[in-house]
Amino acid sequence: MPTEEQMTVNERRKYLKLMKVRYVAAKRVERSQLLTEMQEVTSLHRKSLTRLMHTASLERTKRQKPRPRTYGSEIERVVVRVWESRDYICAERLTPSLLRMAQHLARFEPLGLTAQVEGQLATISRATVARILGKYRSRMRRLPQKGAERANQVTKGVPMGRIPWDISDPGILRSIWCIITGKVALASTDTRSSWWMWQRAGASGWP
Repeated sequence: MPTEEQMTVNERRKYLKLMKVRYVAAKRVERSQLLTEMQEVTSLHRKSLTRLMHTASLERTKRQKPRPRTYGSEIERVVVRVWESRDYICAERLTPSLLRMAQHLARFEPLGLTAQVEGQLATISRATVARILGKYRSRMRRLPQKGAERANQVTKGVPMGRIPWDISDPGILRSIWCIITGKVALASTDTRSSWWMWQRAGASGWP
């Protein structure tokens, strides 16, 4: 992965396209100086730069033949099974313990662990594990996400609000559930007259 000081592949090709115009028009001594400059800027080998300067086009071409698959279905099956046993954790946390957890699960269920499979589990990268999990994560059923418009739909129609503690306007009644002598009761107090009463939960009248 390129750092801030390094050029990406696209940036490097764009730079080489500009330099190729000067390289083609330059003489032998000047070409050597241009190669030295390009080598310092791109960090490429001098022979690689010479080859690129003599190619017909510096445009990046698509891979003609796809790369063979390094990790087969047996590796994918083990990765997914360990992922399920770890409660669907992310690839960053799963990859370091992948081999150890697979060996542990193999004691209780057949996973098809062979020496080759264990060797691949020990060297598999986090990015490869993330790609494998991405296919299965997209198939999982997800619960509906609550957005701002769906939050507290039940309470929106209820005319109620939270009263600040320091308000003493007349007509405000405060109620609180409390436990009195081991029984749940509702205590109500008027903020101005200090009148109060309480009622036990389930009782039909006032004590």
